[in-house]
Amino acid sequence: MPLQESPDPASPSWVQSVTADFLIFYSSRDANGRLWCPDCVAVENLVQQTFGPSDGPSGVLVYVGQRPHWKTPSNAHRTGPWHVDSIPTIIRARDGARLVEEEITERLAAFVRE
Repeated sequence: MPLQESPDPASPSWVQSVTADFLIFYSSRDANGRLWCPDCVAVENLVQQTFGPSDGPSGVLVYVGQRPHWKTPSNAHRTGPWHVDSIPTIIRARDGARLVEEEITERLAAFVRE
């Protein structure tokens, strides 16, 4: 299933309605379409290669907001149900297992097959 994208930024109610197998929490994009988070940029191609093909696992990019909004402790994605403390974070919806930051480049291929 092709990679889907949330509204930017995604509301928590929108995220809770997602039926994809994986939630990929990313920084929002700037006016030029670029991610502001360098760690998100570093995994962007790998995420596209993994979740982009029509026969790949289903995933949705969840944009957490621009940097000032993300950095506030009250950012909605930092609380339940997802408790995302760092971006990028990939959460497997069926069991809540997650990969965070550099774990994505190290373990994503095996993680989506587990």
